[in-house]
Amino acid sequence: MKKLLKKVLNRLVIFGILLAVQLGWFLVFFTKLTGYSTVISLAFTVLSFLTVLWIINTEDNPAYKMAWIILVLIVPLLGGLFYVAVGHKRPSRGMRRRMETERKRMPDALTQDTSVLKNISVLDRGVCGESYYLSETGGYPVWEHTDAMYYPIGEEYFAAFLEELRKAEHFIFMEFFIVGEGKMWNSIREILEEKAAAGVDVRFIYDDLGCVSLLPAGYTLFLESRGIKSFAFNPFIPLWSLVMNNRDHRKIAVIDGHTAFSGGVNLADEYINEKVRFGHWKDTGFMLKGEAVWNYTVMFLRMWNAYRHTDESFEAYRPHVWHPEPFEGEGFVQPYGDTPLDDELLGENVYLNILNRARDYVYIFTPYLIVDHEMQTALCLAAKRGVDVRIVTPGIPDKKTIFQLTRSYYPVLLKAGVRIYEYTPGFLHAKSFVCDDECAVVGTINMDYRSLYLHFECGTFFYRTPLIADVKKDSLATMEKCREIHMSDTRQGFFGKLFCAVLRVFSPLL
Repeated sequence: MKKLLKKVLNRLVIFGILLAVQLGWFLVFFTKLTGYSTVISLAFTVLSFLTVLWIINTEDNPAYKMAWIILVLIVPLLGGLFYVAVGHKRPSRGMRRRMETERKRMPDALTQDTSVLKNISVLDRGVCGESYYLSETGGYPVWEHTDAMYYPIGEEYFAAFLEELRKAEHFIFMEFFIVGEGKMWNSIREILEEKAAAGVDVRFIYDDLGCVSLLPAGYTLFLESRGIKSFAFNPFIPLWSLVMNNRDHRKIAVIDGHTAFSGGVNLADEYINEKVRFGHWKDTGFMLKGEAVWNYTVMFLRMWNAYRHTDESFEAYRPHVWHPEPFEGEGFVQPYGDTPLDDELLGENVYLNILNRARDYVYIFTPYLIVDHEMQTALCLAAKRGVDVRIVTPGIPDKKTIFQLTRSYYPVLLKAGVRIYEYTPGFLHAKSFVCDDECAVVGTINMDYRSLYLHFECGTFFYRTPLIADVKKDSLATMEKCREIHMSDTRQGFFGKLFCAVLRVFSPLL
């Protein structure tokens, strides 16, 4: 199987090289052609001009528009055509139609209990506004009566996940970005097969591009043969899919409607340090038990039914169906999803709202720090008004160019008073915010353009729950294993600065 996969990848590489040569030949051909014909040259100039006007009038982020405008101006012959082909961030019409149809089919699946918002308002009107925004604009209500358990490392998450999977009696819904064969996935798959054979409704979604080099072709058929209903999201098409737009980056597991897992952990051995790729792999996750699980259930079912229409109603999957007893749990829990189907940057806005409300501190975990002007300004302003803003990034990168780009943001943040730490033992893949001992967000949303603008993502907002103290404790403990970055560490030569400047310009396209 591995030999076959390697053979396929080698052929894709060869195909890519040949295509690049072909595109280069066409570029030379058109360049020479315009030299012979004023009309053809004028036509390409007009095309580039119209493309630039179109880009300016879109509602995209200014940095994203600037990157494309520069590209079109540098390569006027092909830049415009390339933008028309892959420049728009919106999902395909087919994907949009499926998802919107499914959402409209049961618009009231998620409804907000107004008494919960009133309870938050008594405590903090600002936080109530945050929850109202997620509920009213995002469509994800906030809940009480939900217990949350935080896992500061993938190994602990994995152990708890296996334990809860073994308890499943009625259904298991799973949706992950990366799945790779090995100890972690094989252990999980064995339980899924056993449960499916026992009559448990087991459904599994994985992102096709996220798994393209990790799973054999036709893996869905293999899972189906084992009783696991599944499909690959947004199937990978060689070369066309290299832009990697609109991937399913979520990590969701729902068990019997009353238990859910999420966080940064994917289903591959590096996430539990069974395989060493970039030093020690630091990741985090959490388990929910209670009413807030319903948000994740609906999130999964909407994605599932958009592609495999199965359920006429979601009522059979509510938290209390298989757990009639009252749920425990302090505080408020609000799982939410972000989607490229709309123009609402839900994931980024949650982060911005936390920074803008912060009084004492904000501690951040992110594997990538590729931020737009709005996020950079919010980080700097928070630090300038005396908030202790700290960001932890990897010490050993998984992508060297992206790591260089991440570091290019350090000087302006350090100058404003933001403290930055690099996790020296290895790669930090966790995504979290914790603020003022009162609120936290843990989920799948990186601080980069792809997570904030292009991918399907999910996170959970916690307010006044015991989990918040655990996130803070983990943040401080992790910083002790890090190297704090100072302005002297960011010095570069002329060519280093030039390279970073180019990366910054095109960062929205990476």
